[in-house]
Amino acid sequence: MRIICSVILLLLVTTVFAQQTPVTKANYQQAARFAPRKLSKLIFSTSVDPHWLKKSERFWYTFETTSGRNWYIVDPVKGEKKKLFDNADMAARLTRIVKDPFDAQHLLIDSMRFVRDENWIQFEVKSTADLVKKDTAAPPAKGKGPGTPPAKEKKIFYFEYNINTGELIELSEFKKPKRKPMWANISPDGNIILFGKNFNLYWMDRANYEKALKKEDDSTIVEHAITTDGVEYFSYHSSGGMMGNENNVEKEANKNKRKSAFARWSPDSKHFALIRSDSRKVKDLWVINSLSDPRPTLETYKYQMAGEKEAPEDHLYLFDAVAKTGKEMQVALFKDQNLNIWADVDSASSRDDDWRPSRWLGTNDQLWFTRTGRDLKKVDVCRVDINTGTVKTVIEERFNTYIEMRRIGLVNNGKELIHWSERDGWAHFYLYDENGNLKNQITSGTWHAENILGIDDKKRILYFSGNGREANEDPYYLHAYRVNFDGSGLKLLNPGEFEHAMTINDPNTYFVDNYSRVNTVPKSTLYATDGRKVMDLETADLSSLMSTGFKFPEPFKVKADDGITDIYGVLYKPMDFDSTKKYPVIEYVYPGPQTEAVNKSFGRSMDRTDRLANLGFIVVTVGNRGGHPARSKWYHNYGYGNLRDYGLADKKAAAEQLADRYPWFDVNRVGIHGHSGGGFMSTAAMLVYPEFFKVAVSSAGNHDNSVYNRWWSEQHHGVQEVIGEKDTTFVYNIEKNQDLAKNLKGRLMLAHGDIDNNVHPAGSIRVANALIKANKRFDLLMLPGQRHGFGDMTEYFFWRMADYFTKYLMGDDTERPVDINEINKEIEQGGMKGGAGGRRGPEDY
Repeated sequence: MRIICSVILLLLVTTVFAQQTPVTKANYQQAARFAPRKLSKLIFSTSVDPHWLKKSERFWYTFETTSGRNWYIVDPVKGEKKKLFDNADMAARLTRIVKDPFDAQHLLIDSMRFVRDENWIQFEVKSTADLVKKDTAAPPAKGKGPGTPPAKEKKIFYFEYNINTGELIELSEFKKPKRKPMWANISPDGNIILFGKNFNLYWMDRANYEKALKKEDDSTIVEHAITTDGVEYFSYHSSGGMMGNENNVEKEANKNKRKSAFARWSPDSKHFALIRSDSRKVKDLWVINSLSDPRPTLETYKYQMAGEKEAPEDHLYLFDAVAKTGKEMQVALFKDQNLNIWADVDSASSRDDDWRPSRWLGTNDQLWFTRTGRDLKKVDVCRVDINTGTVKTVIEERFNTYIEMRRIGLVNNGKELIHWSERDGWAHFYLYDENGNLKNQITSGTWHAENILGIDDKKRILYFSGNGREANEDPYYLHAYRVNFDGSGLKLLNPGEFEHAMTINDPNTYFVDNYSRVNTVPKSTLYATDGRKVMDLETADLSSLMSTGFKFPEPFKVKADDGITDIYGVLYKPMDFDSTKKYPVIEYVYPGPQTEAVNKSFGRSMDRTDRLANLGFIVVTVGNRGGHPARSKWYHNYGYGNLRDYGLADKKAAAEQLADRYPWFDVNRVGIHGHSGGGFMSTAAMLVYPEFFKVAVSSAGNHDNSVYNRWWSEQHHGVQEVIGEKDTTFVYNIEKNQDLAKNLKGRLMLAHGDIDNNVHPAGSIRVANALIKANKRFDLLMLPGQRHGFGDMTEYFFWRMADYFTKYLMGDDTERPVDINEINKEIEQGGMKGGAGGRRGPEDY
């Protein structure tokens, strides 16, 4: 009887598989529903961004739904949430003053912040009325006709509002403070403003800074030079870095302008430190912007490629801000070492500060930095004594593969420190004394501790994020935890099988938790750091999105190619999915190894997943051994030394297992797409498994990592340090995609921005050269004037990719018109200037 049932079941399964109808026609209209411009009208707020106040534990935030935007104030101590004001009442009052119509759903309030005793808010409203800008008119030149009329701008109204009494005050004489310019590095006490100029370090006082805020080129501004030995590519400011975005014309025009100086300050403003990198020996790289007007321009920048001996040399300088003198610290130890001064990260990252000083991690008397060897197998955590200039190595990390680092946490002004390490194969925290003696391991086990959220010195409690600890959960889901310094009392603070993003306040008493999965509506909750749930804050409004027929994607788990390792992915179906049909498949890939292209929470970015699926594909994203760092050290370092091929077997194995599960999954029509590292990986897949992967669209790929930057390639693939009698050298070798050009059998489209100064277009062009020499048909799309991201040509690229996959993978032979109508029909025609959904003024008609 059991044999007969099995035979019947086998016949039924075989019949179902045989009845699957292949999908051969693309649904362009359905995919067009997910254009970014349309999504902005379907998806509104998906998280709460708390602006913590300074004088209490309260915070405010805004949240938008299909009904409009509201502003809220939350008092965690009272467990109270209320609106900052009544929208309808505020709209009526603003309409009377501004003379432009507002209603409760359309309040154009901007630049809100709390002021005075934190019971008043200040904000601005832009009107449609014109205002003449001062000092913008030019008188007529002799014999050369009329002068230039004054420029106009929209009048801005400024207000203050008392959230307790409802009093609204128009600030008729208010002068809005100018935003801090990018070049200004302001000391914590606000009295010294550092900046760079002509490769050197300068400073000005507060009074002259106020002049600069009003007029950058005011000739009465007094500037003082701190250094005089700065030269190009061995500079004290930002323009001397490895890579810039200035072409030769812009570089000449900006050479005398103020630049950013990336210094970090002591808390008392008496000292500052910076890393000065000598890149003079690093070789030049170039891109040419053919669209520059009137002539193409050349962009020259320093760029060290993997394996090259000409490396930047980092130098650590400590300056006395009172005497305006500086000296170099003697920190050299490793050949081609990299230095990093730790910053004091403000945990309340969304506060209403006008500016926030860049302070170093440490005290007035000490700062902390790391020193890393070029092969990234040696890392020292070091401390500088400001008074003596002594440099002490406090913690040494050594490993046979590259070492990951996280910011250290200081306890009791540096008497102890909390250090993150993967030394036992998993990421955990360790407690040290100030001399580098290990006191105890704080966390342990086969799970991953991620980042410090906060430290309570008095109670000796560490608050941190981590993942992989909760049983029967996707191991990537991040949570908040607390634990005592001695390792006792470990407690999960925000349970729930979701991806969590936490924002904690300065006193470490409350945190906002934003959480979702790819298949759930995002929610936000307020917790106390003892684990008490204070209140639910918001649930995202996805009603408009759901009205389109949108369906959540489906998380899944399969085995890696070794048959042992669990790997996790997400499967995206078209909205009109029909289980009786058989769908072509596209794997969207990014190999990392610093991350994996697998979403864990709900998000707005749907181009490479949901929108691609809605053409009529099954889109798969899945991890691979050697991918995400938030698992074991073994998992993360699996691809070390085999950076081209290490993830491909798992991508193939995942598709085969999904085909075994689902009759509608067409394993004979598998395509692959990726950008950057994903561009590299998708082309490699076509060449390593040419019989399995049929079509690839590879954008901005670093196909030849010998012409990619040293940092990513040498870290994740590895570089061999050879210590000789007279010198230390580094040997690097990696397989390149063009080495396998002869293997191409399917259809391949390479796409690249022609001024990509991150992944140089040379990577794609070298693959194209090899394919031509191998007599292969392929497609090459160069996007003019685009860098590593495709900017305003992103939408164009999407539809070219859509055409490619629908024609060659789906088999849709529909003749597409020259015009990309899916883009054109979204562009307003005629003279209207207001834009769709915008509020037009009289000048728009």
